[in-house]
Amino acid sequence: MVLSMMIIGVSNASAAPLTKELQFGMNGSDVSSAQTFLSQDQALYPQGLVTGYFGSFTKQAVINFQLRNEIPSVGRIGPMTLPIMNLQMATGMYPGMSGYANGTAYNTNTGATAPIIGNLGVSTAHNGAVVSWNTNVPATGQVYYSTNELNVSEGLNSVGVIGAQVAATDSQLRTTQSVSITGLSPNTRYYYMVYSVDQSGNVSVSWPSNFTTTF
Repeated sequence: MVLSMMIIGVSNASAAPLTKELQFGMNGSDVSSAQTFLSQDQALYPQGLVTGYFGSFTKQAVINFQLRNEIPSVGRIGPMTLPIMNLQMATGMYPGMSGYANGTAYNTNTGATAPIIGNLGVSTAHNGAVVSWNTNVPATGQVYYSTNELNVSEGLNSVGVIGAQVAATDSQLRTTQSVSITGLSPNTRYYYMVYSVDQSGNVSVSWPSNFTTTF
């Protein structure tokens, strides 16, 4: 099952209290509320997708939340996680303000989690741009870009990007990536996101952003 919609920014979104337990494969307004809440912290939910579908990235975000709050990291919002998440929603707490696990990274890439994308930057020119980033484990990478806002979908162990062009790196697994995009129009805004895949096939995407080419 794949649900597709425009990504919404957390600054314009609010999370209603959850009314039931949630797990992988479910969909609906409660899932959207959980995603909206988790997306307020990119360290927990770097993809930030509010789709209403409880997919693989949402599951990993729930695991990250559980690790921060010292709850068994089962990847579902069950009887232990539900009241804690609702309490933090009601009190306006940032996800995981307590039990921060000493500030360490939660995604250790044991074969079941997605690579962590960091140090993302863009260098622009008259008709091109260079997008660079790092990952915590060796991974390949692609950059999706378009003059329109990116339309992203979360499915079963996958993320789809609709209506965008792709600039791909080589097939080598690396922790440092740099992608050159050519043939762009001058003084034009482009929307982009990074799509990274590790050697186990785990996928991670960056929060969609934008850059403007020079005159």
